[in-house]
Amino acid sequence: MRAIKNGNRPELVKAIQSSDELLAATLRMDAEEVARRIEEVHNENTSPIFYNTEQSLRTVILVAYISRVDDYNTFQELPSGNGYADIVFMPRKGTDKPAIIIELKWNKSAKGAISQIKNRKYLQAIENYGGDILLVGINYDKDSKKHECVIEKYHKQL
Repeated sequence: MRAIKNGNRPELVKAIQSSDELLAATLRMDAEEVARRIEEVHNENTSPIFYNTEQSLRTVILVAYISRVDDYNTFQELPSGNGYADIVFMPRKGTDKPAIIIELKWNKSAKGAISQIKNRKYLQAIENYGGDILLVGINYDKDSKKHECVIEKYHKQL
């Protein structure tokens, strides 16, 4: 904390600010900005040897969204419905932020990731949660290294 306050860790401060901006872009459902920021973190922090794996992308997501720790509990491979939700951010008590379910793909489509969340009923993992839920599909193309994102707000039907 002292290192950040004293300015002795400018790169750490920059990473946290970038994470804050990524989370804000996600919450306002700015899919293009989310894809751009994820792509940037992926390119800067992943070895070319390991770049094209879903586990690498999962690690990038967890690093890129590091500021989530203040408001969210994080679950990976959360069993639900007919499979496992890749990453789920569940809001801590006392926050007014939505839950976030993230599905990762490579060489497919971000829309397909959203469809998978719905079709495999990943929302069952958090069916007792009463707040808003954002569905986030992230895909990257292994040849171009381009990332795409789709974000949808899920409305519970009563």
